[in-house]
Amino acid sequence: MELTIKLPESFQTKTIKTLLEIDWLVPRKVRHLLRTRKAVTVNSMPIKWHEMVKANDLIGLSFEKDDYPERMIPFGNPKYVEVLYEDQYLIIVNKPEHLKTHGNQPNEIALQNHVAAYLNQMAFVVHRLDMETSGAVLFAKNQFILPILGRLLEQRSIKRTYLALVEGQISEPFTIDDKIGRDRHDRRKRVISPNSGQAAITHIQPIQAFNKQSLVQCQLETGRTHQIRVHLSSKGYPIVGDPLYHPMPKGRLMLHAKSLSLPHPFLQTNITAMAQSQTFNEHLQ
Repeated sequence: MELTIKLPESFQTKTIKTLLEIDWLVPRKVRHLLRTRKAVTVNSMPIKWHEMVKANDLIGLSFEKDDYPERMIPFGNPKYVEVLYEDQYLIIVNKPEHLKTHGNQPNEIALQNHVAAYLNQMAFVVHRLDMETSGAVLFAKNQFILPILGRLLEQRSIKRTYLALVEGQISEPFTIDDKIGRDRHDRRKRVISPNSGQAAITHIQPIQAFNKQSLVQCQLETGRTHQIRVHLSSKGYPIVGDPLYHPMPKGRLMLHAKSLSLPHPFLQTNITAMAQSQTFNEHLQ
């Protein structure tokens, strides 16, 4: 794998060692291999580990197959992949409902398998959506970019916005910041857990009111399992069709990840991918 990355205008001068280790999170073993093979160049010239790199420099990286051993998965069907955005580093696709983001068993076919078939190579999960939820999902194309995208997720630089149809009337925006933990009585579920739960923040914005239901927009600051579903149901607004948190679920889970945005780590651009769901829209009519 050969990569050429241009350092941005805002880049602060530092050693190539610091760039690889701190900025790009290249593992120690891989950094050692790159150094011994002299597989790192700056502006097409070899560089020593203590030398400085600066804004607008072109960094060349040459990886071998064994630098990042890959766990291969069975290929799915590329026809099931709706691409929302793609470049040499990452791909964002539109996940349909009732499909897992990744499989839990070796031969299980999920969205990751379909994306791998589309790319004709391994695809790496950056974040996931519940099986019943549709919408935008981000994958890394290689293990070099994977931890960089993972850090953006941890730093809350990747913004995810959802649409949800809920029971009840919501007329004013509000924020839910109740901690979420595991349900000790049902391993499939999560519950509000003030003492032992993980921090979770969801911003709710009403969009349209119906007779007994409301269409709302949900903005995540954290990414806990079932976060939106647990938060809304705990306030008396279960999502329509939710098989776990609605007392009388019917139809598809009315939760859709409509947009995903992030600052690109290398291209000096901001990416926003918008996802549509025909089945979600049909249930609103």
